[in-house]
Amino acid sequence: MGLLTTAAAAAASRRQVNVHDQSYMISDYVGAAPRRGVYVAGNESNDNGLPQGFLVEQPAGATTQPHFHIHPQFQLVIDGSGALGKHALSPLSLHYVNGHTPYGPVSAGADGLRYFTLRRYWDPGAKYMPASKDKLLKGNQRTRVGDMTASTTFCLANLNTIVSAEVIAAEDDGLAAWLMQVGPQMKFRAPLAPRGDGQYHIVVAGNVLLHGQTLECLSCGFIEAYEKQPLYQATNQGAAMMICQFPRPQ
Repeated sequence: MGLLTTAAAAAASRRQVNVHDQSYMISDYVGAAPRRGVYVAGNESNDNGLPQGFLVEQPAGATTQPHFHIHPQFQLVIDGSGALGKHALSPLSLHYVNGHTPYGPVSAGADGLRYFTLRRYWDPGAKYMPASKDKLLKGNQRTRVGDMTASTTFCLANLNTIVSAEVIAAEDDGLAAWLMQVGPQMKFRAPLAPRGDGQYHIVVAGNVLLHGQTLECLSCGFIEAYEKQPLYQATNQGAAMMICQFPRPQ
């Protein structure tokens, strides 16, 4: 997997950005995260051709106003609480939108909110509504949400099998997401729906080994659809990994 960043390496990139006069923290994982909290005309010239994945720390009580992006994205909650529109957020809440699908507001609760933003392609920045309504291309909007409840998570150290749970049900164009939970020392690969347009793999509990490298919790990587699926191995405490698969472009 060429596009892979450990949690420790990402933490070293942690920096502050200003969103609606509020101080958010961003940690870079894949590609290059936006430098600003709003779209600036001409920013497309900075497109590096890579996917774009980063971790957001949204402070308690802060709100990101409704907006859209030009490319599809997943958002995976890691810590904290809040709401995305009318959808209450908690750890392992997952949200997907097609490009040009408005969503929000994203509101952080009293304990703040941490979430991955995971895009298939580099994006030039948020286009806030209704000011950017003229830039919205209509006709291919889609939103999907998924939540993992206590009944679908396990004590990893006690697992003696591999459990793969659908978080977003597979669709014909390849859109899908799974939570994989594995016991100590177990080897595993990500599942495959109808072939999509690449996957993000996020370690959400425990540690995993890949080619002798330890990927601690919150390590994240992107794998292209044509690449062979990596063979992971959980460490002694078991591990859990979220797999987010993008749909094929129409």
